[in-house]
Amino acid sequence: MKNLHWRLKSARGFSITDLVVTLAIMGTCAAIALPQVGNAVDGMRLGMSEREIERELQFARLKAVSVNRPMRVRFDCPSAGKVRVVELLGTPASPDPNDADMYTNRCSETAYPYRPTGADNSRLTRPNNDGAIRYTYPGTTFTAKKTLEFWPDGSVHADSGAGNPWPNIGLAGVTITLSRKGKTKNIMVNGLGKILMDR
Repeated sequence: MKNLHWRLKSARGFSITDLVVTLAIMGTCAAIALPQVGNAVDGMRLGMSEREIERELQFARLKAVSVNRPMRVRFDCPSAGKVRVVELLGTPASPDPNDADMYTNRCSETAYPYRPTGADNSRLTRPNNDGAIRYTYPGTTFTAKKTLEFWPDGSVHADSGAGNPWPNIGLAGVTITLSRKGKTKNIMVNGLGKILMDR
C-alpha cells in the first residue's frame, strides 16, 4: 500500500492551469496565423486563375495553327471573370458582323455551342472550333484586357480601332491583368505568340 501511494504521488500530470495556459497560447498563435492563411489561399486562387487564362491563350494559339483558322480570345465573355476562345467567322480582312467585340452572342454556348475537336469540320457549318467557356475563381476580375486574335502563322493581333485586319501587337505586346482582393497577376503576350506569366 505504501508503494502504491508513492507511485501516485510521483506520477504528476498537468494541472488545469497548465492546460488553460497552453490552450490560450495555441489560440493566440492561431489568431495570428489565420489571416496569413487566408491571404495565402487568395494568392493561390489568383495564381490558379492566371494559369487557367494562360492555358486558354496557349489553346487559342495552337488551335489557330492546327486548324488553319484565326481564333479570338474574348475576356468577360459572356460575363465578368469568364473567358472563351472563339473561331473568327469570315476572314481577318473581312470578319463577319457577328464577330464584333460588342456582339455578345458569340459568347453564348446556346447560339454557338462548344463541340469537341473533330466533331464537325465542314466549312458550311462554321464555327467548328469554338472553345468552352472557362471560369476564373469567384472574385477574380480582369482589370486590363484586350480581345486577342491568333492567326494560323502563330502571330497575335489586336483591335487598334483602325479597321480590319487587326494589326500585329508587336514585340511590346499586350498585358492582361487579373485582380483578386487587392492582389494582381499579369500575363504578357507579344506579337510572336509568346505568352509569359508573373511568377
